[in-house]
Amino acid sequence: MHTTRRTLLRHAAGSVAAFSLASTGLISPAAAATLDEIKKRGYMVVATEDDFRPFEFVKDGNPTGYDTELLDILRKSAPFKIEQERIPWTGLLAGVDTGKYDVAVTAALITVERQKFLDFTSPVAVAVDYYLKRKNDHSLNSVKDLNGKICGVEAGSALLAKLPELEAMLEKTGGKMGKVVQYVSYPEAYQDLALGRTDYVVNTLINLQDIVKEKPDVFALGQAVSNKTYIAWAVKKGNKSVLDYLDAFLLEERKNGQMYALQKQWLGTTFPDMPMSWTATS
Repeated sequence: MHTTRRTLLRHAAGSVAAFSLASTGLISPAAAATLDEIKKRGYMVVATEDDFRPFEFVKDGNPTGYDTELLDILRKSAPFKIEQERIPWTGLLAGVDTGKYDVAVTAALITVERQKFLDFTSPVAVAVDYYLKRKNDHSLNSVKDLNGKICGVEAGSALLAKLPELEAMLEKTGGKMGKVVQYVSYPEAYQDLALGRTDYVVNTLINLQDIVKEKPDVFALGQAVSNKTYIAWAVKKGNKSVLDYLDAFLLEERKNGQMYALQKQWLGTTFPDMPMSWTATS
């Protein structure tokens, strides 16, 4: 299993490297298709993550989840076909940056670093990072108890980039970050946590509530380890026509209440106070 993980992480590192190289101009990314070009060719290529509950995942062989249902609504009104590709997270944003995909319909955190290469739609959810622990681990009762413990997080994710916020919290209590183990997907991280190979996993509250609900005898929710931020879909930097099209759709779904109904269904709460747009500062 460990050999497999190392092999997969080499692939993940390559995807992230390609993302960075394309964005800095060291390789030439393909130009993103404009909305007119998408209409002319007759289809939009959308990338979604293959296993990120409750936003996008596969159940009984069919894609489902919060983002997937929003995408199904978009299909009904779009003047073109929507071709959906379900791929691992590590290649998703890189594919949008290089022009392979027109849109990333996924639970992407808006961050300063990502805003250098991508433009984000109006937010679709609020995100606060928490830690997840084993239910029978009574040694972890607060952020202070994470001192020196082994942390699991998804490779190439914004959660990984936001760990300095947790590090700062620990330093205020006289502690420090322990070893950080990166995974290609969160299901693998949860598995290692259950087996005792890591001490805790950092993810958004929404996602962790979902896994605790699914496996209440295995996992327990910890405390917040970050400040509030927002989740949105992403297009290639500067692709204004596609961004405007998606924003118009998402804002209409707020007005007619469909978005909030799906939030309640899949996320267990609603976020009626989300801003119309969001620029990250961290």
